[in-house]
Amino acid sequence: MSNRLKIGISQGDTNGIGWEIILKILADNRITELFTPVIYGSSAAAAFYERMLKERDKEYERIKFNIIDSPNKAQSGKVNLIECGDKELSITPGKPSKAGGEAAAAALRRAVADLKSQNLDALVTAPIDKEMIQSDEFRFTGHTELLAANLEGEPLMIMTSEIMRVGLVTIHIPVAKVSEMLSKNLICERIAQINDSMSADFGIVRPRIAVLALNPHAGDGGLLGSEDEAIIRPAIVESYERDILAFGPFAADGFFASGQFKNYDAILAMYHDQGLTPFKSLSPDGVNFTASLSEVRTSPDHGVAYDIAGKGIADEQSMRNAIYEAIDIVRRRREWAKWNANPLEHFEREKGRDISIKDLPETEHHD
Repeated sequence: MSNRLKIGISQGDTNGIGWEIILKILADNRITELFTPVIYGSSAAAAFYERMLKERDKEYERIKFNIIDSPNKAQSGKVNLIECGDKELSITPGKPSKAGGEAAAAALRRAVADLKSQNLDALVTAPIDKEMIQSDEFRFTGHTELLAANLEGEPLMIMTSEIMRVGLVTIHIPVAKVSEMLSKNLICERIAQINDSMSADFGIVRPRIAVLALNPHAGDGGLLGSEDEAIIRPAIVESYERDILAFGPFAADGFFASGQFKNYDAILAMYHDQGLTPFKSLSPDGVNFTASLSEVRTSPDHGVAYDIAGKGIADEQSMRNAIYEAIDIVRRRREWAKWNANPLEHFEREKGRDISIKDLPETEHHD
């Protein structure tokens, strides 16, 4: 039990569906057999949503939280809770409020600090309201930007499911600024990042990566924009010359509509909605993974869902998948690091064979 991974879970906005989906997952007591949960949030919010779930399901059994002040005190086999924020929290399900945003920020800041200190093996974040969370102490457009400011590495947003994996060149910026943000160097960097993540985080040694065009019909030879031929294609060629299996640029509409995406291990989109719209349409219950950072963070692929908050009908499967994916990525990443620790062994495996006695050079023997 002491070897189980310690996974932090931040509560998200307390007026959204965060606590409801967290509680539904934790209600199955078998979950603590898979990992040691450390919840960052408000016990008052937990009690509020437990009452709501109990009213709708008389068989719901309330969770016995183990209240701690440090993840180092977390106990295996129990649901551990680190109290964050105002204990007199006002909760108004489905209604945006600064109180809900402040509660989300308090939990997130504490969880990220513990992740940075490596007191957690990974962090799974429930949804936040990007507007309500803003304050003098919190000036980030999302989880990804906060993590980038606190952890080592340059973050790459990857949406992952059993159907596809989609990475983004640009993330939370206005569509009008996408073109001016693109450069050959940036796209080369993103291709290298998604290639490395497929290997280290997903166990795919030689991933095939599809790169999407920016413009309709991949620019139609420059008639519909020059970026595809002047920036994106040269980046793909350079990446391929660096022994990365990158292909494209593909016109996004035909690429997804034809099912061509099934032929690739990962897809690199130029901007947020270009990648996430087809992903969410084709991949129910997907997961958002922040790749290329020193620590592992995942989240469900949906938002706070104010329209159904407090009604007991939120589907927890995407959040559950985010937890499972975090566990899998941590384990794969550690195995990959162990596998690459011996350069000679790595070299021999690249040649398609394992090291054996017969591979070693002959030497003189002395009695």
